[in-house]
Amino acid sequence: MSDLHCNRLCSTLLALAMLGLGGCSSLDGASTRIAGIVSPYKSDIVQGNVVTREQLALVKPGMQKAQVRDMLGTALLVSVFHADRWDYVFTLRRQGVPSQARKVSLFFRSDVLDRIEADDLPSEAEFVATLQVQSSSGAKPVLEASPEALQKYPISTKAAAPSAAALVVPIDYPPLERTRP
Repeated sequence: MSDLHCNRLCSTLLALAMLGLGGCSSLDGASTRIAGIVSPYKSDIVQGNVVTREQLALVKPGMQKAQVRDMLGTALLVSVFHADRWDYVFTLRRQGVPSQARKVSLFFRSDVLDRIEADDLPSEAEFVATLQVQSSSGAKPVLEASPEALQKYPISTKAAAPSAAALVVPIDYPPLERTRP
């Protein structure tokens, strides 16, 4: 092969390689746009202890630790280094809805509740309302057939009546184990 043919072949291969690499970069941009449109399903993540306004209203300074535990349940966080502090932490993450995060800290002195620090807590009804699943705006299917719709499907008498052989019940059953002579 002459040097001229070799140079042309190398130039052609180099041009094809550059076109291929250029195509990859434009394909990458398209795949990024498609990935931005389509998102996978993400399940709800609920962590921690739910403490409502009504529950916290029942807890008063001066109560014993056992009484507080009976009212609010076991705290999510109890530190070995801070045995006199209980933290009730709650988080809820749902797709398409802002995350919820609340914290209630209880401070004890000699196993007696001394003070409470808490975020703004929802009432029980408000909390339940945040859990309601948003239904789709589409029309709901009818789950019951009208008598007119049932007339389209006549009842077959052959399928409705069981055969006499199916109604015979055996009287004597064989033994489950072999008997030895």
